[in-house]
Amino acid sequence: MTDTSHESVPSRHRRRFPDISSRAYEHPADRSALVALRKLSGFDTVFKALSGLLPERSLRLLFLSDSVRVSDAQFAHLNDMLRDACYILDLQKVPPMYVTQNPQPNAMCIGLDEPIIVVTTGLVELLDEEEMRAVVGHEVGHALSGHSVYRTILLFLTNLALKVAWIPLGNVAIMAIVTALREWFRKSELSADRAGLLVGQDLQASMRGLMKIAGGNHLHEMNVDAFLAQADEYEKSGDLRDSVLKILNVLPRTHPFTTVRASELKKWSESRDFQRIMDGHYPKRDEDKNTSVTDSFRESAAHYADTVRTSKDPLMKLVGDIAGGAGDLGGKLRDRFTGAGGGNPGGAGKDGKGDPGATDGSEGTWRRPGPEEGTAPGA
Repeated sequence: MTDTSHESVPSRHRRRFPDISSRAYEHPADRSALVALRKLSGFDTVFKALSGLLPERSLRLLFLSDSVRVSDAQFAHLNDMLRDACYILDLQKVPPMYVTQNPQPNAMCIGLDEPIIVVTTGLVELLDEEEMRAVVGHEVGHALSGHSVYRTILLFLTNLALKVAWIPLGNVAIMAIVTALREWFRKSELSADRAGLLVGQDLQASMRGLMKIAGGNHLHEMNVDAFLAQADEYEKSGDLRDSVLKILNVLPRTHPFTTVRASELKKWSESRDFQRIMDGHYPKRDEDKNTSVTDSFRESAAHYADTVRTSKDPLMKLVGDIAGGAGDLGGKLRDRFTGAGGGNPGGAGKDGKGDPGATDGSEGTWRRPGPEEGTAPGA
């Protein structure tokens, strides 16, 4: 750690959250997994033993020797943002931050014992001050949640899977763990996006940053509403074949799709939970030890049930129909997979006008991944 104090308050007035627990902003699926891991007896001991196998010390030396450490003397504006973020989220020890030469816009928070934050020159050059502030808050959110531990494990296992790819069973076993960790990882990104919003307290800046991650430095050519409309179209378009393709597309990724992140963040910004935090009502860290694993899983299950109920995705609508005891399952499966007409023969809806399979379902990292996911999961 490079600093244990906050010598200045944020550059403009922003609400501060003393003693805030990371549970306040964590996505339900992320939160339930973390609570369970924190409660697991001997978990810390296992990871300390495993730390000898991980390349953490090597990574620290690598960034120290071949990157620029943020300080009052180097990238001072990033140092101010880092201190601001730690001040707002009440993180007592300010993690070291490094800027590394890489045109790919990326940032990550890694480390088992002490987290370190790394941002690339591509990201620094792409974002303006308020957009970058949200990214720094995003990474500090990872540090406060303890995500850096599990992200380092994922980095290690991903690299290991590449090295043992020639061993069929060994690679299958490792990739099964990696796939499960990636699913958690994607949810942790949604949590960190929320932390970035709590730090920046500027939804438009967060939206702009995500748009730039997706479309580059052409902000004058982009529009937030149109960008969010893409997420809506992505969720509800197509038939069951598209739903399956969506799942296959996201499985190898460490991050949710950028439009989805923007949509999820906007929804959270309009929620009662966000408003309560901004009003000063949020879980405190001294209450974390009393957190119930059962309650956390119950909240996670309720979240997923609500997601299924309100989703516009064809597969999620079908799941909702099945859960609700909808009849004619075979016909619904046929229509959803083929995009054919509704329940009446010949594809006509109840009104005889060809309503295509209408149902009663209701509507509801910081990086730019390439065609293939890299081995270093960013944030």
